[in-house]
Amino acid sequence: MLVGEIGIPRREFLYEMTHVEILLTVRGYFARQHSSWEQARLIAYCAKFCMGSKTTLPTLREWLPFRWEQRKTYSNGTTMSDEEVQRLRDLIRKENEK
Repeated sequence: MLVGEIGIPRREFLYEMTHVEILLTVRGYFARQHSSWEQARLIAYCAKFCMGSKTTLPTLREWLPFRWEQRKTYSNGTTMSDEEVQRLRDLIRKENEK
């Protein structure tokens, strides 16, 4: 028997995987579903706004934001831009290559 839609045998899921492995597997499964959610959101957006409007239409992300798209706000009320995140990732890669 498989555990849900993830496709892992029940014995392996219950007895052989650690908590971290289970967490990573479930996160990977949900990440794999992002493209389906994106497609569904685009279809719904096109169905709702297909006739156009005299007013400015909201963007796709404004109209139906997903939880994984929200920026994290830090305790001082600031957020990191995409450029800052990429710069930090590059620094980490350079340090790992040493």
